[in-house]
This record gives sequence, C-alpha cells and structure tokens, in this order.
Amino acid sequence: MIHFSIITITYQAEAVLEKTVESVLEQQYAYVEHLIIDGASKDRTVAIAEAYKERSDAADNGHSVLITSEPDKGLYDAMNKGLVKATGDYVVFLNAGDFLPSPHTLETVAACVGEGEELPAVLYGETDIVDSNYQFLRHRRLKVPKVLTWRSFRQGMLVCHQAFYARTDLARTLLYNTAYRHSADVDWCIRVMKEAERRGLPMRQVDAVIANFLAGGDSKQNHRASLNERFHVMCKHYGFFSTIIMHLWFVIRGVVKK
Repeated sequence: MIHFSIITITYQAEAVLEKTVESVLEQQYAYVEHLIIDGASKDRTVAIAEAYKERSDAADNGHSVLITSEPDKGLYDAMNKGLVKATGDYVVFLNAGDFLPSPHTLETVAACVGEGEELPAVLYGETDIVDSNYQFLRHRRLKVPKVLTWRSFRQGMLVCHQAFYARTDLARTLLYNTAYRHSADVDWCIRVMKEAERRGLPMRQVDAVIANFLAGGDSKQNHRASLNERFHVMCKHYGFFSTIIMHLWFVIRGVVKK
C-alpha cells in the first residue's frame, strides 16, 4: 500500500489550522503520516496540533502525527525540515488553512497507482479555491494538463503546490531553494519534474479535485515580489527570451479575455 507524508507548515496559525488537521483526520485511508512543522508559534497553534494528535491516536485509524516546534529561517526552510523527516512513498504540502476536499481524497490519489507497478514520480490533480469561511469560490483558473512535463510550467504553475504529490525518495534529493522567499515552490516543482524526466519516470493525473486552497496566501499578500521571483524562476528554467515571449502572451490573453 502507498504511504503518504502530508506536511503542514505553521506559524501563528491558530485561526486556520483546525480545518486542515480535521480534513486529514477524516481521511478513510490508513497509511498517512502527518508532519506538522511549526516555527515556534506563540499562540495556540501547537496546542491545537497536540489536541489533534491525541484525537488521531485515539481514533486508531493508522495515521501517525509528528509535531515539531522550533525557530526556522522562513517557510521554505521549514518545508525542507519536513522533507528530511518524511518517510512515506509520496510527500505533499498542505498549508494551514488548506484542506483535503473529502474523506476519500487520499484513497482517490492512491487508486491511480496500479498494484505492483513502479511508482510514478508525481501524482497531480485539480484544486478549488475557497474563501475565509471555507466555502467554494471557484475552480482554479489554470487547468491541469492530461500530460504533464517540466516544460508545462512555461504556461504558468498549472498544478497547485497542494495538489502535487512527489515521490519522497526523489523529492528529498531536491530541497527548496531558500534564496527564494515567495516562489521556491514553483522552482521545486519544476526541478522535481526535470528529475522525473531524467530518470524516465512517468507523472500521472488524478482526475479529481484533490486540494482546497484558501484564498489570500503568501503569494497573494506579496503579489509583486512573488511575480518578480517567479519571473526569475522561469528565466532560470526556460531562458530569458522564451520567458519574455510567454509573458507577452499572458498580457495579450488577458486583454482579449477582457
């Protein structure tokens, strides 16, 4: 059976963590490791996480919960700590406030892998956007492609980070670049897909919504800085002129849609 490592990074997250952990606790799939990597929060974040761990242990549902709380050097440093600790076959990052859409989400993801076959490098699916009350706002504007390669992200981040399940043995060799403050997730996903191609490993679409994303995250709050970093990430992987051409197309497409 496939084992999943879900990593949730927290800092002062008492207002939004409950929804995230509840969605993991409700999963009917048994082979789950949930790593909560906290940055030494001073609010009730750790208390909420510990209460969740007690409930999970009491449920005897096959899940294991590991909580650490210590100072870190930012979001991506904390994510790297999670990657190092992960022991599952696949790792996925579920931010505080984001949540799994149904109690059967992990079953749906796992069912995409046939018994006895070599594990695909990445399992990926669709994402819905929710508001501060966790109500559906819209489907994510960018649709995931049926065939995903590292070149696909030239058109934008077609797969949301929270719906990108990477094989742990591959992902652990590719830690997040902490020189980026807002867009290291884009860079990391591209590098994971490049490594998948190098190793000749497939990537497989999960034909379902497998993540609910809370609107107003870091990239939204730091929109200009995030766009600037993302431009540099795209130049790094796809070249300066190719990136300029694609950005001109984004502008033209936006004008036409208006």
